[in-house]
Order: sequence, then structure tokens, then C-alpha cells
Amino acid sequence: MKAHIRWPRVIVASIIALLFLGVFTALGIWQVQRLGWKLDLIERVDARVAAPPVPSPGPQEWPSITAAQDEYRHVELRGTFLNDEEVQIYTPSSFGPSYWILTPLQRDDGTVVMVNRGLVPEDRKDPADHTTPDGPQEVTGLLRLTEDKGWLFSQDNRPEDGVWYRRDISSITATKGLQNAAPYFVDQDMTDPRGFPRGGQTVVKFRNSHLSYAITWFALALLSVAGWAVVLRAELRRDPRDS
Repeated sequence: MKAHIRWPRVIVASIIALLFLGVFTALGIWQVQRLGWKLDLIERVDARVAAPPVPSPGPQEWPSITAAQDEYRHVELRGTFLNDEEVQIYTPSSFGPSYWILTPLQRDDGTVVMVNRGLVPEDRKDPADHTTPDGPQEVTGLLRLTEDKGWLFSQDNRPEDGVWYRRDISSITATKGLQNAAPYFVDQDMTDPRGFPRGGQTVVKFRNSHLSYAITWFALALLSVAGWAVVLRAELRRDPRDS
């Protein structure tokens, strides 16, 4: 018996299927592009971390520093720590409640770079309970950008109380009255595997779920085609007496 196709229903189903197919395919392609970008980023950062240290950027380079070009660059710098201006920034760690110890390093040209000397457990927070190096120092570490934005559930810094939860360099240097301060900080390499502050604690890890996202979007695109095929098949097999 000849099928009686309800063309309006088939046309509507085809339009909807094409819409979903286009959207899901576009999202899948976008995730593939993001995957390529993320893999390239990981490769570039790994190369920076493993490279020999280069001089830390000076004032003439500060305006052009970007995350894409400079973050995690292995750098070196020389100067004297201003230990009286040390800042402790709360962070959870494998030691339990802990603090990053950020200390300004004044270079010979008068500029200041905040150096994250590493982690101390909560019971070693007081400067009397961890090392505070005096005299000229040579520091190597990874260039990091200021953390001027908090996370969803992070607490706000309270500069007026000297309480810090993120490494907001511009706020810290302004609160401390430090002039000619770099807009970045340096995560110092580990110098003493048993001492505190414990350097070399930078976690260089990037979340990379783009491949799974791409597979999901392409699978949804195929489901859109399958759904349209089911509707079309039902119409082709439909008995006209069911009208």
C-alpha cells in the first residue's frame, strides 16, 4: 500500500534536524580548534619551564607582558630582599593550611619585583620561624602574572588588615607603598628541599577536556541525523488509513 507522507511534518523535522546538525557540528569544530590551541599552549609552557633562565623583564618591557608570551617563563634576577615588607597569602596545600611568602626584591636599578619564595605551614608563618635571607641574592624562578581576580568561592583580600588570599601584585605593592614595582611576580625555584619557605611549588597544569567535548558535540550531531531518519522512516512506512 502506498505511504501517505505528511510533508509539513517532514519539512519541520528536516529544518529542526538541520539546525541541530549545524549547531552541534560547529561546536565540535570549535572544540577541535580549542584542542589544538591547548596542546600548543602546553608545549610552549613546558618549553619555557625547562629552558635556562633569562633576565627578568625590566620596566621597558612591562607594558608588553602577556600571559600568552610570558607566563611561566624561567627567569633570573638579582637584588636584596626587603624582608620587613614580607606578605603572607593564605592557601591550602599538602602541608595543610599554609601561606605563600611573598617578599619584595629590590634590584640594583631601583625596581622592585615581588618574589614568591614558597610555602610555609601555618605554624611557620611568623618570619622568626622561617628563613629571611639578607644581603645580595640571586633568584631563579617562573614568571607569573598578578592574580587580580578571585575565583567563584574565593575570599576577598583585606589589604587594610594585611590579610591576603590571592597574589594581587598591584594591590600588594600599592598597600606597601613600593615604587617602581613590576606588574608580575616570580615563583622562586626550590633552593632547600627541607627548609621553609619551600620553593618550586608551582603547579603547571592545564585542564584539557576539549577532545571529549568535541566527541560529545559530534555525537549529538549524529543523533540529530538519526532522529530525522527515524521521523522520515516512520512517515514512509505510515499507513494512509491512520490519517
